[in-house]
Amino acid sequence: QVQLVESGGGLVQAGGSLRLSCAASGRTFRVLTMGWFRQAPGKERDFVAAITWSGSSTYYADSVKGRFTISRDNGKNTVYLQMNSLKPDDTAVYYCAARSEATLTSGGEEYDYWGQGTQVTVPS
Repeated sequence: QVQLVESGGGLVQAGGSLRLSCAASGRTFRVLTMGWFRQAPGKERDFVAAITWSGSSTYYADSVKGRFTISRDNGKNTVYLQMNSLKPDDTAVYYCAARSEATLTSGGEEYDYWGQGTQVTVPS
């Protein structure tokens, strides 16, 4: 099994920045791709970004491209999501996810492991 624990959420004013972290533990050798998703109240879960475990490839949703950056530190088994120029529409619970395949994908059903989520709030 793989355990994922997110941290770094909070309340930030529009235009501000936050960095989310996702620490993986357990059988991390099974993890080849990591992703971030988010779910706003009353809405479906949306893909945000993904990265291969080597870090050589990344993939972003159009809504965050140019504002968010996904990265990883293999030595710490941690993936980060740097979020800049935050908007009220970015308000959501952000979830870290991992999958045992090397290809990047935005489909949540293709991820095998999930964290508990961390709340990000950007007041309007």
